[in-house]
Amino acid sequence: MEVDGEARPFLLFSKPKSNRRTEPQPQVEAQPKPPKPDPTPAVQTDHGDSDSGGSGSDSDSDPAPNIVIDHGDTCSADGAAADALASFADLGLSEWLVDVCTSLGMRRPTAVQRRCIPRALAGENVLGIAETGSGKTAAFALPILHRLGEDPFGVAALALAPTRELAAQLAEQFRALGSPLGLRCLAAIGGFDSLAQAKGLARRPHVVVATPGRIATLIKNDPDLAKVFARTKFLVLDEADRVVDSNFEEDLKVIFDCLPKKRQTFLFSATMSDNLRSLLELSGSKSYFFEAYEGFKTVENLKQQYIHIPPDGKELHLLYLLSKMKEDNIRSAIVFVSTCRTCQYLDFVLQELGRPAVSLHSHKAQSHRLSALHRFKSGQVPVLIATDVASRGLDIQTVDLVINYDIPRFPRDYIHRVGRTARATRRGLSISFVTQRDICLLHEIEDDVGNRFGAYECDDKEVTKDITKVFKARRLANMRMADEGHEDKVQDRKDQKKRDQARKRKHDE
Repeated sequence: MEVDGEARPFLLFSKPKSNRRTEPQPQVEAQPKPPKPDPTPAVQTDHGDSDSGGSGSDSDSDPAPNIVIDHGDTCSADGAAADALASFADLGLSEWLVDVCTSLGMRRPTAVQRRCIPRALAGENVLGIAETGSGKTAAFALPILHRLGEDPFGVAALALAPTRELAAQLAEQFRALGSPLGLRCLAAIGGFDSLAQAKGLARRPHVVVATPGRIATLIKNDPDLAKVFARTKFLVLDEADRVVDSNFEEDLKVIFDCLPKKRQTFLFSATMSDNLRSLLELSGSKSYFFEAYEGFKTVENLKQQYIHIPPDGKELHLLYLLSKMKEDNIRSAIVFVSTCRTCQYLDFVLQELGRPAVSLHSHKAQSHRLSALHRFKSGQVPVLIATDVASRGLDIQTVDLVINYDIPRFPRDYIHRVGRTARATRRGLSISFVTQRDICLLHEIEDDVGNRFGAYECDDKEVTKDITKVFKARRLANMRMADEGHEDKVQDRKDQKKRDQARKRKHDE
């Protein structure tokens, strides 16, 4: 039996307007009726005057929220077994979309796809919380393309992502899935010509994928562009817990003002947050909440280990692990660091050591960032050094190893980092470098994910055999950092951040 988690209508915080009419829904009986061809059967509990079908309450004076909550597991053993055998055709998708899925190697829908796609096709808002690599992108892209095939006019969907790289990847996935439609998809992200993107928006592409900052800037610079989104049918927030972070608050206000009230909203993420829950009041009344697991969790096919090292031994252990990649049948690895400076520094260190690698961080020009990501994805280089800009949503099938060169401060960031490997039932390995001051952080992560990490066994002689080369590479890398002005860039960014914060405080006052 496949257990794919809990699915239930989500309790929204907003109430219906007093003049809103709702059709009465039949109450759910204690014993379920014979199953209909709905792949998401649910036993619902009626509370007070609420309707059992998930629509608004008929009582204007009832202060309780108007959505019925479904408690507990919604699938019996037989239902879950039948669910696992479902095909994309069974979900109600168009025949051409089923053919596209087959051609792309998507043979059977995953749990999040089986549960969310029919609800989306039925016109409901969807909040999907599922582990990384579970197929969340197709869960919202396929219903959008299904509706677009019926009415290919204007901007049908606006998809927002927290990072430029994830937005670019989403655009590629939309184009691949929508190729039989001749889909017009625009990626509006920073680092490229904003004038060209504004002209692209004016031509009303079918799907716009963007970062919140860039799309808000385009609208503020040319208010006429707001009309482009007047008939948008779908709003998507991918990695939604990050998109609704306070850093994007002002941008989201600009964007939401341009969108019609009558639309479907899809929120998808691997982790839940309080901000994400509160945003759901903007989604309307008919909403569906799918949660494949509760709390923080890593996939079972991920092996998680740590290495306890002295603070000045990180470069030595990194070189040791990278030198063993071929021996351990590791195709590619991502090395996560906490700062842009460390990211660029390690890039220089590995260059001096003759180790092919590319780096990805926000101090690089966007064209260089995408070029580095392309070289890594295509297998030209086996190692990507990155800040958390690469921790969200990137789907690179060859990543077998994730190295936490710096332990993240928050368990949620750890979840997303290690989610770059062990995707779609494949196995993966994560190794975290732990210094004495990182022990508390490691224990906090272990407590939150509910798993104790094992120690990675190192051969100390092998680790230290290249100590002279490594120390020389460290010295040359630091000299190169100074010569190329990277320290100045770091300081400029800090100063700019302080100015932005001061302006925001002044504006709030």
